[in-house]
Amino acid sequence: MKKVLSVVGARPNFIKIAPIHKAFKNYSQSIRHLVCHTGQHFDKKMSDVFFNELELPVPDFNLNVGSGSHAEQTARIMTAFEKVLLEERPDLIIVPGDVNSTMACSLVAAKMGIKIAHVESGLRSFDRSMPEEINRIVTDTLSDLLFVSEPSGLKNLENEGIAHEKVYFTGNVMIDSLVQYMPKIDQSECCSKLGLNYGQYILVTFHRPANVDHLEGLTSLVKYMNEWSNYKKIIFPVHPRTMRQLTEFNLIGTFSKNILLTEPIGYIDFLALVKHSFMVITDSGGIQEETTFLSIPCITVRDNTERPVTVEIGTNFLAGTNLIDVTENFHMILSGKTKKGRIPELWDGKAAERIVNIIVTNLR
Repeated sequence: MKKVLSVVGARPNFIKIAPIHKAFKNYSQSIRHLVCHTGQHFDKKMSDVFFNELELPVPDFNLNVGSGSHAEQTARIMTAFEKVLLEERPDLIIVPGDVNSTMACSLVAAKMGIKIAHVESGLRSFDRSMPEEINRIVTDTLSDLLFVSEPSGLKNLENEGIAHEKVYFTGNVMIDSLVQYMPKIDQSECCSKLGLNYGQYILVTFHRPANVDHLEGLTSLVKYMNEWSNYKKIIFPVHPRTMRQLTEFNLIGTFSKNILLTEPIGYIDFLALVKHSFMVITDSGGIQEETTFLSIPCITVRDNTERPVTVEIGTNFLAGTNLIDVTENFHMILSGKTKKGRIPELWDGKAAERIVNIIVTNLR
């Protein structure tokens, strides 16, 4: 019996590992699949609700590392994860995405001679001021199996000299969860509970330090959101980090009455909000992919994206961080000038099956 250990640390990781965990059930006679939650996202609304909704098992290991600086968090994950690997000695670990847990666990496994599979390899923003970019580059360098979600990933890994026999174009595992849970998403009553009419509201999310950590920038963001809300009602599920900053800068009371602030929203209800929105304005990574699959216009408030396929053939507009440019895109979409968009190759709900088949073959 071979042993595979998947690492999850933050909200997007759960979405990517859930379909992989289900796919491993077809090989339960030959593969034991374990899940380790590093506890990087320790807020219950950012973590527990996702385990329940995505039908993930109770993690076999919970490292409970919590927050801290990048160095502190990475060090705590490495120290705790080393103990798990010494005890379990898995044949391979799976690390998804680009969070601190991804890189930290890869470093530990590599030094112990344990194989690493990286889900969502090759994505690059080419902006090393983003901690996620460092995490992606280090993890891809150390990985034995690299699973790529879009064509840019293949090109980036080739340019970095990664051996092509390690690289597999398997499609986007996040879309697997979206496809699987579409019936539940369609049954969600989130919109009616929040008093939102289908297609008549804008969904906004912000959490990146560049957008929320500084008084001047966050004040400006609230001002522009108030302006956008003159045209459509805005729903703003507030990330814990963003809420801390809004509270610290005394900005909570400055929002327009046409902006509805909520706590973080679970997976099913959040995707219902995305699906039924008029447009999404975000600085997230994964939401760029979900809006493209659902054909919802998306304005990404970042200077770069590691998911260029969403701009090239999807419904995503990369607007930059200048809010004047963001507002220009906003009015363009408002006037009906949107992208038709199409679903990228292999975003078909079967990426996890392909990934697990390759892992099983490799371990044999």
